[in-house]
Amino acid sequence: MKAGYKQTEVGVVPDDWDVETIGELCEYRNGVSLEAYFNHLDGFKVISIGNYSPEGRFVETNTFIGKEYLNFIRKYILGENELTMILNDKTSVGTIIGKVLLIDRSNAYVYNQRTMRLSPRAHADSAFLYHLINSDANHARIVGLAKPGTQIYVNTNDILEFKLAIPKMREQIAIAALLSDVDELIQSLEKLIAKKRLIKQGAMQELLTGKKRLSGCSGAWRKTALGNIGKFSKGRGIKKDEVSLEGLACIRYGEIYTCFNSYVKNCRSFISQDIAMQSLKIKKGDLLFAGSGETAEEIGKCVAFLGEYEAYAGGDIIVFTPQAQDSMYLGYLMNHTSVTTQKAKMGQGDAVVHISARNLGQIEFWLPPIDEQQRISTTLFNMDAELAALEAKLDKYRQIKKGMVQELLTGRIRLV
Repeated sequence: MKAGYKQTEVGVVPDDWDVETIGELCEYRNGVSLEAYFNHLDGFKVISIGNYSPEGRFVETNTFIGKEYLNFIRKYILGENELTMILNDKTSVGTIIGKVLLIDRSNAYVYNQRTMRLSPRAHADSAFLYHLINSDANHARIVGLAKPGTQIYVNTNDILEFKLAIPKMREQIAIAALLSDVDELIQSLEKLIAKKRLIKQGAMQELLTGKKRLSGCSGAWRKTALGNIGKFSKGRGIKKDEVSLEGLACIRYGEIYTCFNSYVKNCRSFISQDIAMQSLKIKKGDLLFAGSGETAEEIGKCVAFLGEYEAYAGGDIIVFTPQAQDSMYLGYLMNHTSVTTQKAKMGQGDAVVHISARNLGQIEFWLPPIDEQQRISTTLFNMDAELAALEAKLDKYRQIKKGMVQELLTGRIRLV
């Protein structure tokens, strides 16, 4: 063991850290059923099972208790820097069980049944406890204490006896400040990404319907059906156990739903030459439609294949080869609401919904000239590229925070 560290019930920690229970670190009070006072207008915001996210953030449900019931709920009104912990979970894996929220202001929130109020004592920093309890390691330990039932749950006594490694107050505050700064950065990026997505959705709605036109575009749009501008073919073969990590590129119909949005540039799966000989070869510019799905609303999702390499389409994929059209533009258009509503009406089946090439060929839409198609698809592609860069940055910061949590909350790295 490294000098300056000791073995404890919760692992190896610095010599000057203590191990204390949540009951020693916090005063507590369990919530009671307050549903009789709920409204959806105004008053104190209710904290109940639906208000906890897996990240330990408050999820807005617009549930309130009016201030006219103050005398009945006074004991359950929360103060700034108090914590609330959810003691049960709607999932069997315990996604939110044991997660805590950090209250940001006094006299604004009230907590409901199966939620516990934790009021940190003088030697415990609330923000530090928030990060510590919500860490993956401690959440996993709490999930391990859960009891089975209609909803899995943890007992109050198990939580009060739950042990945590705690540094001195000065170090708690420093660690919490650093982790909170990273949280703010992550949340600001999440908000920016959400804003950019809305901007892109608005751009798609305007540009793909002709409600707004890019500068310099003035050619007439024409109404047509998909079957009038290309030819259909059917993918075949490629079972799950025939896919590998190398070989010739392929696309399976499930990947259209899970791996791609409106176009494919880089495939995720590969097959051998023998399997490829039994499958349908596709070429750059082909549109790939999922021929089956779980709901009518998602049936016939489309991606444009834009790869510059040999590739093959598996079974249950309907391949469309457009003639003298911009494939990326069509990829975006085929997933627009003006088209998906048509596809939903054409779907057949209950447990599994199917759509045919014949049905897809009947889809109608207004089509701009080829040069305007290309300009629109380039505009939307640039928006996608910006979103992808922001999402990569967000993932990087999340990974950085995860590493910081693992190092700082165990004392493996100490702040000066």
